[in-house]
Amino acid sequence: MTLFAHLNVPRATLDDAEKIAWLRLIRTENVGPITFYNLVQTFGSAQKAIENLPTLSKKGGRLKDIKIFSKDSALAEMQSLESMGGEMLFAADQYYPLALAAIDDAPPVISILGNKKLLNLPCIGMVGARNASLNGRKFAQKLAHDLGSAGQMVVSGLARGIDTSAHEGALETGTVAVVAGGIDIIYPPENEKLYHALKRDGCIVAESPFGMEPLARHFPKRNRIISGLSSGVVVVEATLKSGSLITARMAAEQGRDVYAIPGHPFDPRASGPNKLIQDGATLVQNADDILSAIGSFSASRQTLEESAYNTWQRQSFLEDLSDKDAEEVRDIILQNISTTPVTVDEMVRNCHLTIPTVQMVLLELELAGRIQRLPGNRIVQLN
Repeated sequence: MTLFAHLNVPRATLDDAEKIAWLRLIRTENVGPITFYNLVQTFGSAQKAIENLPTLSKKGGRLKDIKIFSKDSALAEMQSLESMGGEMLFAADQYYPLALAAIDDAPPVISILGNKKLLNLPCIGMVGARNASLNGRKFAQKLAHDLGSAGQMVVSGLARGIDTSAHEGALETGTVAVVAGGIDIIYPPENEKLYHALKRDGCIVAESPFGMEPLARHFPKRNRIISGLSSGVVVVEATLKSGSLITARMAAEQGRDVYAIPGHPFDPRASGPNKLIQDGATLVQNADDILSAIGSFSASRQTLEESAYNTWQRQSFLEDLSDKDAEEVRDIILQNISTTPVTVDEMVRNCHLTIPTVQMVLLELELAGRIQRLPGNRIVQLN
């Protein structure tokens, strides 16, 4: 089975023109990863999907023309990345990480600096508090070093605190940083030295466009990539409302293991990991606790390809609808969604609609800017 065979896109066979079209499509407003794959599946290529975007967005109720990312802008972004020694990986590329390809909303295009081969090695995510304690940072650094020495690529987010310590501990054996902004933006600024060390001896990954400053909404998207690359995620220190717990939740939704380092109840930074342990996360005291638990995830390449294939297959059941049928379904969906997220499965069951019908109309509504897709196959109405 060839990965993404259902998209008629065998790995490593995208030509330069289609790569530019992939970048243009995913950079176009209101096009998220799931919608991207639905569009490519429906129209056979990214270029043909781009040609049909204006019609689809108007069917969804959009009044103004949709803003399509230009070819010149796509070429400029590619050239800027190449000028600093980076490259783009497309979901059909042979080096695109298989573990990441298996999640529901895998980014169609990622920018990378450094050694792309690290992305397909066994990975463990490590996240935690930015204002981490000294003991927390020391533990994270040692744990990352021990995991790296055992052949695991430690994946983190290059943030202050636990992320920084994790990268520093694993730098000698290889580590992957997933950044929230553009791959050329060093954030936080004090990690400039670490950024260049990762560029030289590890790998840096970004989904955001080149030159984009990191914004609050980018971090949850970044977090799903950290967990998506990994067989499991370790939370070292985190409050109950921290982004680290969002990463842990995403890891669980993606079928990854969740590990947590227990802490003293008087320390608010221990509340997150302690709660995760209460909810069933694996209590971790050292690297051996993780290494003994990850054997079951060390899936074969064929297993990962099948998982990725099945994920995209669930998103490819689109069909043509008459204008009348589409309008009726659109009204039903809009009546049953709100600013509180619901899953697409719930929509299908409760509205007594077919999956192809719902997916087609959701595609139009997203392009029109009336709904947003969230991780976990959820949708939410936009104001």
